[in-house]
Order: sequence, then C-alpha cells, then structure tokens
Amino acid sequence: MEPQFEIRALHTETTVTVYQAYPPEIGLPTARDGRFPALWRRGRMTWIKPSFLWMMYRCGWGTKEGQQTVLAVEISREGFEWALARACLSHYAAGVHADHDDWKRQLHRAPTRVQWDPERDPLLRPLPYRSLQLGLAGEAAHRYADEWIVSVAEVTPLAREVHAAVRDGDLDAARRLLPVERPYPVPEGLLDRLRPSGG
Repeated sequence: MEPQFEIRALHTETTVTVYQAYPPEIGLPTARDGRFPALWRRGRMTWIKPSFLWMMYRCGWGTKEGQQTVLAVEISREGFEWALARACLSHYAAGVHADHDDWKRQLHRAPTRVQWDPERDPLLRPLPYRSLQLGLAGEAAHRYADEWIVSVAEVTPLAREVHAAVRDGDLDAARRLLPVERPYPVPEGLLDRLRPSGG
C-alpha cells in the first residue's frame, strides 16, 4: 500500500524532474534555451509538480488554453530540498500548526508552499494517495529560474503519445511510456511539518 504523503519523482543522485505547462510563447523558448524567457514573471508564484500524470490531469494532456507546452524541468536536488525545508502547507492542518493564526504567520513568511493532491492513474482518475505540488514565490522563484535548473525538455509529444495509448485502451502501453517515478529519498525529518496527518 502506497504511503498517503510521499514524494515520487524521476530523479538521479543529483537532480529531480518536475513538470510545468505553459503557453507556447513561454514554453517553447524555455525548452530551446534551457531557461525562462523575459516574458516569464519572477514576481508571481509558480507551481512545480514531480508527478507526470498529475501534470497531465492539470493541463488536459497539453490541450488546455495556456498550457499547451509541457516541460520537464530537471532541477538540482539541493534546490528542491531547499524549497521543501522552507515550505509551509498551503492549508491549515491541526496537529501541524498551533492554530489558524500560526499557520497564517508561517504561510506569510514562507517562500514556498506545499499542496498534496490525489495522484492520478493513466485514465486521470484519482488514486487513494497524494502527489506533491510545490509552489515557489519570491526568493524561491528567483532561485528556481536562475540557479536550480539543470536542463529543460519539452515533453508535449510524450503527453500526446501516452494520451493516444490511453484513448486506444492500451493502458499497458501507456504505462510503459511514463517516466519512472520512484520514492524520493527525502532527508530525515524534512517532511514532518508538511504531512497534514503525519502520514
């Protein structure tokens, strides 16, 4: 049985891959140059997702307006863990926060926030365990854009290929195409404040 709150990701000894979807005017130059263009605004919160299928759920396999270009962004594990260490849950959780005011104070100070959403299967149905979303703002967004990125690849063609297999009813073929997302080796205690029920 999968743990309720666990980070699963495509990762190496030094990097972790996260997914984002953008309109072509942002996504295509980012994939081409390996960095975000001037059009990308560092002043707004940006959400990164280690789950390919959750990204597919969010962007409708790359068909939703403004999300037609799907990117796989390989970032340093050092940066990813910096973000986790400074994160606050995006919602109040009894047992994690002393009270609502405590949570609001933490949220106001934190440059990153964590949200756990139901993981998805290839049919994009919710699964009984959660997938991490990591919101980056302020210093975290700047570090993401300017320091953490190792490589960027456009994976819109992969999204279409997986979606075509799903539409054809060949879920085994769809699963074979998916990135191999394994439990991420989070340093001891790093998620203690970020699991709503301690799971």
